[in-house]
Amino acid sequence: MSQTRRASGLLLLILCVAALCALPWLLPAGQLVAAVQMLIAALFACAFNLLAGQGGMLSFGHAAYFGVGTFATIHAMNALGGAGLLPTPLMPLAGGVAGLLFGLVAGWFATMRAGVYFSMITLALAELLHALAPHLKGVFGGEAGLSAMRMPAWGFTFGSDVEVYFLVLAWVLASLAALYGLTRTPLGRLTLGLRENAHRLRYLGYRPHTLKTLVFALSAMFAGIAGGLQALNIEAGNYVLFEVKLSTDAVLFAYIGGVNAFLGPVLGAAILTFLSQTLADITRSWLLYQGILFVLVMLFVPDGLVGLVQRAARSLRERGPASWLPRAAVSAAAGLLLTGATVFTVELLQRMFARDYRALLEMNPEAGWPPIALFGHEWAPLAPLTWLIPLAMFAAGLAACRWALALWRDDADAPPVLEAAQ
Repeated sequence: MSQTRRASGLLLLILCVAALCALPWLLPAGQLVAAVQMLIAALFACAFNLLAGQGGMLSFGHAAYFGVGTFATIHAMNALGGAGLLPTPLMPLAGGVAGLLFGLVAGWFATMRAGVYFSMITLALAELLHALAPHLKGVFGGEAGLSAMRMPAWGFTFGSDVEVYFLVLAWVLASLAALYGLTRTPLGRLTLGLRENAHRLRYLGYRPHTLKTLVFALSAMFAGIAGGLQALNIEAGNYVLFEVKLSTDAVLFAYIGGVNAFLGPVLGAAILTFLSQTLADITRSWLLYQGILFVLVMLFVPDGLVGLVQRAARSLRERGPASWLPRAAVSAAAGLLLTGATVFTVELLQRMFARDYRALLEMNPEAGWPPIALFGHEWAPLAPLTWLIPLAMFAAGLAACRWALALWRDDADAPPVLEAAQ
C-alpha cells in the first residue's frame, strides 16, 4: 500500500510540474504575471516553513531576508550587467548569499531566546531594517528605491513574460527540491527535534543554539532567493519590502496551507496570492475575507487545507464513494450557504458605509437611502427582505452543518469499507 501511495504521489507531482510548464499557453498574458507572483510566494512560504513549521520557531520578520535578497540581486544586476561569472539566470544566487549572511547574524541573536521572545526579536529586527532603509540611500535607494534591467544571457533576452516565468519556475522547482532534500538529511531530522524538544537534543550532546542559527540562516537563504526572483520579475525594489505585511503574508501562506505538510505552504501561497490578485479588483474587503479564512482554518482545520484534503481522501478510501459522496455534498452545500451569507452581508455593509455612498445620502436626505447595486440587483438597505435573505442563507447553512455532522458521525465507529470487504 505504501508503494502504491508513493507511486501515485510521484505521478501527481509529475502531472503538476507538467501543468506548470504548460501554463504559459493556457493563461492570458495578464494572468501569467500573477502566476509568477504565485511561484515566488510559494518559495517564500516554504522558506518560512523551514523555520516555523519544521523548526518550531515562529518568525514575524521574515520579510527582512526577502527584501535583502531583492536589493542584493538588484545591485548585482547593475554591477555585472548579466554577464561574467553571474549571468542573469544565476542572479538569484546573490540574493541567496545575502540572505544567508544576514540570516547568520540575525539568527545568532534571535535564537538566544525561544517562544514569543524569539518572535518579538525577529519582528524588531525587521522593523529596524524598515526604519533604516529610507535613510540608507546608497544601499536601498531611499524612498524612491532602486531599479535594474534584465540583460540577455545564454541566448535568451528575458524580455518576455514567458521567459521570466520559466526562469522563475526553474529556480522555484530547484529550491523546493533542495528544501525537500534537506528534510531527509540528519540536519532535517534535528530540525524536527528542535521543534519537539530542544532540551533533549542538548542532553544528547547537540548544541541547540548552533542548530537554530543554522536552520535560521538556511531559511533566510531561501527567502533571499525568493527576493532575488522578485527583483528579476519586477526589476525594482523599494523599502516597503521590509514592511510587516510581507512577513504576515508568509505566516498566512504557511498556516492556511498547513505547516505540517511540505507542500502545504505552496497550496496556501497559491490560493491566497490568486485571491489577492482577483478579489482586489472585485471588492475592497478582500483583506477581511483573507482574515476570515485564516481564523476559520485555525479554529476548525489546524493542520491546514492540506490536512483537510488528506482527511477527505482518507475518509473516501475508508467509506467508499457511495457512502462518502452524499456526506461531502451536504458539507459542500453548508459551506456554500454560509459563504454566500457572509459575502452578501459584508459587501452590502461595505457599500452602505462607503464614503461615496454616505456623500450621496447627505446630498439628498429627503429621498432616503438610495438602493445599492449588488450581484446584478438593486437592494433597498432598509427593506426587511434585503436582510432576510442573508439571514435565511445563514440559518440554512447552520442547519446543513448540523446535518452534515450527524451524517459523518453515523458510522464513525463502523469498520472501513476496505476492511469490511476483506
